[in-house]
Amino acid sequence: MAQTIAIERNLKTLGQLQTEFGLKRAETEDFFQEWQTELPENSAIDQSLLDEIKQQYFYQLSQGQLGEETIKLIVLSPLLKAAGFYDPPFQFKAEATVEFSVVGEDKTYRGRVDALVLQEQFWVVVIESKETSFSLELALPQALAYMLASPKLKKPVYGMVTNGGNFIFLKLQSSEESKRHYELSDIFSLLPRRNQLYEVLAILKKFGEEVTRD
Repeated sequence: MAQTIAIERNLKTLGQLQTEFGLKRAETEDFFQEWQTELPENSAIDQSLLDEIKQQYFYQLSQGQLGEETIKLIVLSPLLKAAGFYDPPFQFKAEATVEFSVVGEDKTYRGRVDALVLQEQFWVVVIESKETSFSLELALPQALAYMLASPKLKKPVYGMVTNGGNFIFLKLQSSEESKRHYELSDIFSLLPRRNQLYEVLAILKKFGEEVTRD
């Protein structure tokens, strides 16, 4: 009998992803250069918007912990809009159901991803603001599992995990089913005086360029 497994409850470690799907961290430094090199510049209007997002985030946080929906409203949605992901040729889906099977086994993994854009080549996982930056690491297996569901793994697939105040980017690519690799960016935070949302938006724009170049 086929077994359906919830991604959120059952894929909690990177070790599980390696065992189940052969997913390994990339061994070469140049595997994930997209978040580091030739980033687009942000306009003065972009910078003003990003400063406003940061100010609103900390104001809302001062009133109490932020849930996923509030984070999407005041942080994620304006970031995706500024990156151009709500405009053609991009397709945007919210809370899309994804699933994929384990080769040679009667298992199907299923879950709902918080935001899916870029023609199934960019995935976003949002967690509660009460979680610490360390919890971004706990959300990585979930994000990578969602990315494994992409039908375009032979092309780079990108992801972002955020709790509103911290951000980390991911890249996953597969040359063949037995050779699936991923890598991570640095963590970007709203805590420093300098607004690191500038880098976050530039990286999002770069991902858009990479996908539309194909």
